[in-house]
Amino acid sequence: QVPLVESGGGLVQAGGSLRLSCVVSGRSFSGYAMGWFRQVPGKEREFVAFHNSWSGNTDYGDSVKGRFTISRDSAEGTLYLQMNDLKPEDTAIYYCAAPKAGTAGWYSRSSEMYDYWGQGTQVTVSS
Repeated sequence: QVPLVESGGGLVQAGGSLRLSCVVSGRSFSGYAMGWFRQVPGKEREFVAFHNSWSGNTDYGDSVKGRFTISRDSAEGTLYLQMNDLKPEDTAIYYCAAPKAGTAGWYSRSSEMYDYWGQGTQVTVSS
């Protein structure tokens, strides 16, 4: 297992910002691809953002495009999600995830393709 630990969630008013972090603590993990997903109780897990540190490829879900930015620290491998102009509908538990074989060209929006998951961090946006 590759432990992924998210942090940075909290309660914020609509229009505010939060920055989520995901620390990769597995020494052997060197995958290039990582993603963020979110889930509301009773609903399916939703793709939020993708990052591949080798290709530089990023992708975003339609509902967050233009408001959220995904990035990754090249030295420490920490994954970030900068969330601006937050809306009440962004309220969810946010998870970072990574595939076992996140090679240079790897890309997916499907949660089923990811093997490692963090415990999640709660983001609540009040109106």
